[in-house]
Amino acid sequence: MSYELDFYDKTNLKSYNLNESMRYQLDMLDRLDVFTRKHCENVASLTCRLCEYLHCNKDFTVYCIICAYLHDIGKLFIPPEVLQKPGKLTEEEYAIMKSHTTLGYNLCMKDLKLRPYSAGAYYHHEALNGSGYPQGLTKKDIPYEGQIIRVADEYDAIVSKRQYKSHIGISDTLKILIENSKPKEDANQSNLFQKTDESIRYGKNNPIIVKTLFKVVIDDIEYEIYCTEQYVNDLQNELKRFEQINKYKEKMENAKKEKDKNYYLEGMKMLLKKDETLENYSSFYEEYKKAYEVRKAMIDNLYKEIKIIKKLKI
Repeated sequence: MSYELDFYDKTNLKSYNLNESMRYQLDMLDRLDVFTRKHCENVASLTCRLCEYLHCNKDFTVYCIICAYLHDIGKLFIPPEVLQKPGKLTEEEYAIMKSHTTLGYNLCMKDLKLRPYSAGAYYHHEALNGSGYPQGLTKKDIPYEGQIIRVADEYDAIVSKRQYKSHIGISDTLKILIENSKPKEDANQSNLFQKTDESIRYGKNNPIIVKTLFKVVIDDIEYEIYCTEQYVNDLQNELKRFEQINKYKEKMENAKKEKDKNYYLEGMKMLLKKDETLENYSSFYEEYKKAYEVRKAMIDNLYKEIKIIKKLKI
């Protein structure tokens, strides 16, 4: 593609039409629940990248990003004790939580500046097979932006809940999205006459969008590998420095002449860095070795994760 959008670039914010009204709403969201705000930012970023890989045009991509940023704006009206409850919600609490879709939609529709982006709030929990909410729509009635945001939202919600510090094991999250993309027999629709073509043919998620998410995730993993490799290179240089210190120490201990001993001693001192001394440098050396081993293992595991993801079928 010839263009690439950076949602967080300050120069681009104006082109995204994030006017004062939107900024006000998002600031309110931030003050109410910082985690929801961060989630909205993540979903917007994922939506942007999904749109790029799906070859959406620039105008539609920008539109989708803003819809995604506003998708959970209705949570402004959800009581904190429900929104921030650490445990499982009761049926009554879940019903309250689900209302954030219509509450967000109504908020957008009342504001002329937000109205064009109401689809994000309204459709991001609809499912292709009709099992979603608030309307229980099926694929033919769910706009494409809603299908894209749903996948980004579900992915980030699972990842955030599991608190991944690295992309190791992230393939398990993708497997959940794959499972949600498969058609399933609905126990509540045992009567064949109640079933629609959509509920039989589709799962909850659009499989094409989920498959596109694989590319986004692989990009992220490759970037994490790149950053980790840079750190590993720095660690290697530090380890070489410590190895040189050890060589000087060995030569100093084996030297017969005092001037030779002093020569190697000065060499050791010149190689020491801040907070390192002749007495404690070996403990620093051990810490660097452990860090190097951990990061090398992480890189190997990240490469394995990419192989797993590339083998996933949907």
